[in-house]
This record gives sequence, C-alpha cells and structure tokens, in this order.
Amino acid sequence: MHTLDPYSRATMEFTLTWRSDEAVHVERQWADPVNCWRDILPPELAQALLGKGPGDRVETAIPAAGFVALYDERKRVRIRPDQFQAMDGNGQPLTPWVGRYYPQGLLRSVSGVFKESTSPCRFLGWEDDRMLFDLNHPLAGRDLKLGVEIVTIHPRQGKERGGRCEDWLERVSSGGPGMQARWTGQESALFAEAHFMRADPQPDALFYRQARLVHHLDSTARAEINRQYAALIRPGSRVLDLMGSWTSQLPDSLELAGLTVLGLNEEELRHNRQATETLAQDLNSESRLPYAEEHFDAVVCTAAVEYLTNPLAVMAEIRRVLRPGGVLAFAFSNRWFPPKAIRLWSELHEFERLGLVAELFHQTGGFSGVTTLSRRGLPRPLDDPHQELWLSDPLYMVWGSKV
Repeated sequence: MHTLDPYSRATMEFTLTWRSDEAVHVERQWADPVNCWRDILPPELAQALLGKGPGDRVETAIPAAGFVALYDERKRVRIRPDQFQAMDGNGQPLTPWVGRYYPQGLLRSVSGVFKESTSPCRFLGWEDDRMLFDLNHPLAGRDLKLGVEIVTIHPRQGKERGGRCEDWLERVSSGGPGMQARWTGQESALFAEAHFMRADPQPDALFYRQARLVHHLDSTARAEINRQYAALIRPGSRVLDLMGSWTSQLPDSLELAGLTVLGLNEEELRHNRQATETLAQDLNSESRLPYAEEHFDAVVCTAAVEYLTNPLAVMAEIRRVLRPGGVLAFAFSNRWFPPKAIRLWSELHEFERLGLVAELFHQTGGFSGVTTLSRRGLPRPLDDPHQELWLSDPLYMVWGSKV
C-alpha cells in the first residue's frame, strides 16, 4: 500500500469541527489534489500524515490564537447610514437586519474595504446614530479542530516544478463557515412576517398538481444524504418523510418498521417504492399532522424546508409526533423552485440558511444535540446533465433529537 511522503499528491477530505453556544458545527471539504510538497497544512497535521495511507485519518486542534484570521476589535466599525449602500429587489434602499451578514463591498469609505469585496460582515445594530458592523472572519475567536482523511494517493508524476499553493485551513474555513451561528448567543432577526412571503402566493396545490418525477439534487448529494440519514436513524424505526415525493433518501438496509411519506402530489407519492403509507397534504395551508403524539421515531425533510411559510407551526407538530429521543433531520442544497421558496431563503447566504434551520430547533425548544453539517467540493457526478458545473451540489444538514 502506498503511503504519504513529503512529495505525495493525494485526494483528501478535510473536516473542520467547532462549537457555538447553541450547536455543534461540522464542515467537510473535498480536496483534490493536495500537494504535500507545495501546499500549506498546519505543521503538526502535515507531520502526522506522513507514512499514512488511504483510509487513515488524523486530527489537530486549532486554537483561536492559531487561526488564519485572528479576531481584531478594530474590525468592528461604526459608520453613518449613508455609508451602507445597498438596494433590495425592488430597487429601494435596503435596511439591514441585526445579526445578518452582508458583503463588505456595500460599506463605503471604510479603511481596507473595497467596493468589489464579497467578504461577509455582520450587522450588529445601532450605536446612537451609527451602524455597527463586524468585519472579522465569521470563525475568528473560535477554537477549532481540523481533521483530514486520506482518500487516494496519486501516482508520482515526476519532479515538482512549482504551481499553485493552497492553504487548506484557509480554504476549508472560507466561503461561509461560522455564518450559521448566532452573534454572542443572541437570536438573529429571521422571523419577520415579510421574510416568509413568496413570489408565487397561489396555493401550493396548483403549483405541484403536475407530477415531476425528476431528481432535484445530483446523485453524489443524494448518496451523501442517504448515508447521513442511515447514521442518524436506528434500524426498525418508524419514519415520517415530510414534504416527500417519489423517492425517499433512506437506505433499504435500515429495514424500517414503516415509512410514511407526506407530500403534495398523489401521483409522485404512488411512485415511492419505499413508502408503507402516503398522504397528500399542504403543510402551508394545514400544519396539523394527522398522527398521534409520539408516533414516529424519526422525521426527515429533504430539499423542502425552504418552502414552509409557517415553519414554527410545522416544527411544533413535528415535536408532538416524535417520540422522546427521536431524531429530526433537514437536508438541503442550493437548488430550489424560486417562485415557491420563501423570500428570506434567496436573500440569505448558504451558511446563513443553516443558521435559519438551526434557529427553528432553538425557537421550538425541546431538542438537544443540534448539529449543522456542510459538505462541499466533491466533483460533479458523470451522470448529471449539468456538466457545465464542475462541483457536485453542496449538502447542508441540520439535525437534533427530541428531549
């Protein structure tokens, strides 16, 4: 078996783990290739990888003081309202919401900030007549753990002669991780009524009356959802697939006691070969679930949470029908039907959407072990028609257990 040496090139998967006051967060990043000669890894991680082979995994702690972006109090800036130049979808001046993130490029005349910058900054509120923004990295000030698993070691291709250098801690922590957590434990402004309006206000039954026997996520993302659900749900469970369709991302190996699929299109539901029971119901017009208390061992919702116009009412019902210790898991990506998604969903950064779904658990109460997961960077599967996209659909999940 080949093992890593200082000149190896390999496919690896990095896992960044961290905690906020309200949840555990796991960020996974597929990396291909990792060049042991040229790329940058934390020294102790690089040393621990030497001599390891495919399937081996190592981990190191990254204290807040050792992170690539140290927390800097000077990056909390106070600006005049006219220095925040943003427009909403109707071309009107945008009023920021406390706790939300916005591109730094919307801030004018701030030292070190350029109009083209898409780096996030968080609106913290008002101080007298000034707006307060935090320009620090969303993970700045947090203790992290960085793990890496060797997937494949590539054959040697001759002498190295330079090329791009990748800092993998910076890469794994960029693009959103940290944005799903509350600011200092305070609830973000996410549940204003206007946030849950939709471009198409017609009853959902009209939009979904035509069966769509197609997959909405690529096969790699679906397979990962399948694996995650398998890890969360005990064999022999009674499961509710909420807002389901013609497929349920649950492995046959679970040998479930029963799978109830609740969706909107009866024809789609009839095609679900795993279902032992189906029900057509529009949760946006009737949130009450027709099941007894503590009826299910698990509830899953795949690529659908973004369509709920009153998610807290649905969450209360889910908690009611779950047994103590039962798991609730949401999975989603960055693909959806825009006319039917709530307005807030399209306005949020992908990692803020994780925060929105996690907030459903916190607002509802009665759940423990809330965890968020992101998985990014996998190559697009060859069977997917969207080959113009290089990467697989990213996967985002939030789950917790009923107390």
